[in-house]
Amino acid sequence: ASGVAGVCRLGADRGAAMATVPGPTRARFIVVGGGVAGVTCTEQLAGQFPADEILLITASPLIKAVLNFKQVSRTLEEFEVEERPSHILEEHYPNVKVVQSAVRALDAAKHKLHTEEGKEYIYEKLCICTGARPKLIVKNNPFVLGIRDTDSAKEFQSRLAKAKRITVIGNGGIALELVYEVEGCEVIWAIKDKAIGNNFFDAGAAEFLIPRLKADKPGAIPPCKRTKYTTEGLEQEKKSLAEDGAHGSALGPDWHEGMKLKGTKQISHRVHVEYQCEIDKIYLQDDFVSTQKTSLAFPENGSEERKRNADEESWPVYVQLTNGKVYGSDLIVSATGVTPNIEPFITNNPLDVAEDGGLKVDEQMHTSIPDIFAAGDVCTVSWEPRALWQQMRLWTQARQMGYYAAKCIAAEMLGESIELDFCFESFAHVTKFFNYKVVLLAKYNGQGLGTDHELLLRCTSGQEYVKTVMQNGRMKGAVLIGETDLEETFENLILNEMDLSAYGENLLDPNIDIEDYFD
Repeated sequence: ASGVAGVCRLGADRGAAMATVPGPTRARFIVVGGGVAGVTCTEQLAGQFPADEILLITASPLIKAVLNFKQVSRTLEEFEVEERPSHILEEHYPNVKVVQSAVRALDAAKHKLHTEEGKEYIYEKLCICTGARPKLIVKNNPFVLGIRDTDSAKEFQSRLAKAKRITVIGNGGIALELVYEVEGCEVIWAIKDKAIGNNFFDAGAAEFLIPRLKADKPGAIPPCKRTKYTTEGLEQEKKSLAEDGAHGSALGPDWHEGMKLKGTKQISHRVHVEYQCEIDKIYLQDDFVSTQKTSLAFPENGSEERKRNADEESWPVYVQLTNGKVYGSDLIVSATGVTPNIEPFITNNPLDVAEDGGLKVDEQMHTSIPDIFAAGDVCTVSWEPRALWQQMRLWTQARQMGYYAAKCIAAEMLGESIELDFCFESFAHVTKFFNYKVVLLAKYNGQGLGTDHELLLRCTSGQEYVKTVMQNGRMKGAVLIGETDLEETFENLILNEMDLSAYGENLLDPNIDIEDYFD
């Protein structure tokens, strides 16, 4: 009823102020950010409070919807992410209104948001889900591109179509997918680590994956059946928003499907990895010529001979790596992680910010200011995590946090207490790299276990890679690459903390059917 009264009162105010600027819009719940966390939070609140209007304020004309959600096991979940026009959300939930605008400022003391369009919104509860943006190695360089949302992925696709060689910097999820998916183009991949994908797996798993990177790719992949909308043709102001980094939430886990990521060369797959290095300098063509430095040709057959040939081609942009090598290319892709989008909220508001730049949240997803919650990539958990869980800025956690934040907001409104959700008990993530299914469970890389743990490995080249992390006879984590069908069994062993010392190394013996023992 209070919501209806608020609307009536607002109508009366408007009538009285026809000649002046309309007053602020009031809403019981406001969610900022149209990514997975924000949309999930909005949907949950809309279902829980059907009589109240929920405002979703988002800088992008497209929102991220979670489709085909499947709870694979107690902690593992699979889903697809689709970008959709915001009106589809409004049609599903009549009490949701989507406002397309970036937030300019927050006045937490007055419970008020100011948007770039000059409008004001007053909230009772606010949930900030503005995600994160790519850390660009350099700003304002026309040859350096960060891939974050569908529009930047489309721009990359069109730039790649004219490219003979690209340089990829970074070792996270987007870099891993990118170097595998790109065809018809040489790829120089510079990573600061000793092995590829070290966020996700150890050197052993990286060795298992490398042959797939060097081989020609398998035949055509069936088309991705989901609709993709992009914001082409939107007025120029949206473009400038995108360049400011305020636009577009993160890409879906299969963002490259249905996209033709092909350069100009008649080659399938050519990737050269430069390990343990970062970018030292970037030169445009004219600057490079004046340095009189020599750039290297693409290494043929992976040869690492000491004397490498100089590159005879000239390129629009050159990178000098910290290992002293210089390569030219048509484009540099910056995939070096993300920075939480907290700027408009922290100005003049006493919000606690974590070392990684995220808004600190407690076990009920509260920030340090009453009535303000946060979820997804924009936040950093400040509670003492459970022994088998760690925060990673991934799709699954964005969905879980958005869902849980809505539950916390509802509990607070209803004066109820709420337990920390089960999804924060043990880390679990399923994804795909180099066309292999990859499952990561709990402390899959021995995170935080010190030196007092051992690894059990089973590897069949080109087929599967199974690693378990053991401590005091108990399984603490696992990496499963390929169709192993072990995820549910291992998850149970981890969660139940079963003593497996009696099995020793036989635990991974392929001739023993572990599922029979433990299911």
